[in-house]
Amino acid sequence: MIRHLPEAPTGIRPLAPGDGIDAHHHDTHQIAYARTGVLSVTTRAGAWVAPASRAIWIPAGTVHEHRAYGRTDLRLVGLPVADNPLRLDRPAVLVVGPLLRELLIACTDGQVAGQEAARMRAVLLDRLRRAPEHAVHLPWPQDPRLAAACAVLRDDPGAQVTLASLAASAGASGRTLTRLFQAELGLSFPQWRTQLRLHHALILLAGGEPVTTVAHACGWASASAFIDVFRRAFGHTPGRAFTV
Repeated sequence: MIRHLPEAPTGIRPLAPGDGIDAHHHDTHQIAYARTGVLSVTTRAGAWVAPASRAIWIPAGTVHEHRAYGRTDLRLVGLPVADNPLRLDRPAVLVVGPLLRELLIACTDGQVAGQEAARMRAVLLDRLRRAPEHAVHLPWPQDPRLAAACAVLRDDPGAQVTLASLAASAGASGRTLTRLFQAELGLSFPQWRTQLRLHHALILLAGGEPVTTVAHACGWASASAFIDVFRRAFGHTPGRAFTV
């Protein structure tokens, strides 16, 4: 059952590893920020994953679920529909710099009220307008053939399988899957697999797994290769994934 919440809540929601918030939607926008841990937001269109250096924008009306990896200090900020500083009608991952981080914390800890809270909210909206979007969305397909192929890698992100073998297991040709990846997901097969592996890597890192273990579990031949891809995707090394 999908719950309807008229207003997106603002406040703190501590989550233990593996805890989550089941499918729901609200009539207002929301910013979800994991001060510690890693947060995933999943919709019918795919998943967005964010460590402490990122936040997730969830527009009004979006049916979504939250899931925590690692002990997560979840901060939620609800925004009226009229306040859409990003001008986005879809979820997005945003880069969180030091000032935005402190604003998200201050706006959710309940220590300010009245005019002070209103002024702080105005600054928050201004910083959100300047926050770069970070394309780490993992889209999920609707075509059953492509979904079956993607499920093989979702269950084992480190599997060294070829597009041809995935196509055979899904009852399709390699050419068909190549076309579906681009048509449905807007990514090539290698690009989508890399996104999947990065998402899985964040989850393993949140659980305290060493970088080398994460690299091999997610299909990289070496820790250095993993660190290079991770740095290019997130702008920092895996060791800094949970700090700003």
